Amino acid sequence: MKKKLYFAAGVILFVVAAVCAGISWKSWSKEKAAGETYEQLRETARVIPSPTEEGQETETTEVPDKIIEIPIDFQTLQVQNPDIYAWIEIPGTAIDYPVVQREGDNSYYLSHNTEGEEDTAGAIFTEDYNSRTFQDPNTVLYGHNMKNGSMFQNLHSYADRSFFDEHREVIVYMPDAVLHYKIFAAYLYDSRHLLQSFDFSDPTVMGNYLESIQSLRSMNANIDTEMELDSTDKVLTLSTCYKGQNDKRYLVQAVLESEER
Repeated sequence: MKKKLYFAAGVILFVVAAVCAGISWKSWSKEKAAGETYEQLRETARVIPSPTEEGQETETTEVPDKIIEIPIDFQTLQVQNPDIYAWIEIPGTAIDYPVVQREGDNSYYLSHNTEGEEDTAGAIFTEDYNSRTFQDPNTVLYGHNMKNGSMFQNLHSYADRSFFDEHREVIVYMPDAVLHYKIFAAYLYDSRHLLQSFDFSDPTVMGNYLESIQSLRSMNANIDTEMELDSTDKVLTLSTCYKGQNDKRYLVQAVLESEER
């Protein structure tokens, strides 16, 4: 009788292990596929600038206006999906993605990629609480913390002070502009909705908010306290989940330093 019970228990454990392994394999396969989808998108979107020949004469002696180099083919991307309105790149990380916003459905890109397919990796997106201009006092971008290192998983690297100090640049490309940001903070925060919790259009609220960030003292926070910030600054907040804790978010924040238009 005991042998039968042991055998039955062994069969159950084997089935459970097989199911768990199957789930893990399915999850890994989905994440791997998500990475491949965005890798293909980068190849499509990236524009290789044409080299200019040295000494080439022009027909006019007038000094031409400065031409802004936008290395993203927005025309092609927006034909594929008009929700794509920007592209974010953080040099030295794997963050190199289109930015989308879905009118009337702020949760759509939590579970869909930029091709409109259901995808656990989702997309890098803003909600319609923000405009598409990056001129709001605080523009919040969301992205999943994927185990395979894609999407906004690399934000967690900013918990290391050396990495924080060496990777401060964020570039946002738009069809008619290039925006340059400098990271000033990376820290663990609660899960409150920032744009519904603070009226950033109020200079006093914005100023107090920035002051509260620079006064953070925590083992989970890297803050540049020497950067001068004020209520007129344009802040970019990058938000992702933290180790599966639903009540926490990891935020990396940068301030707009210059624009090319």
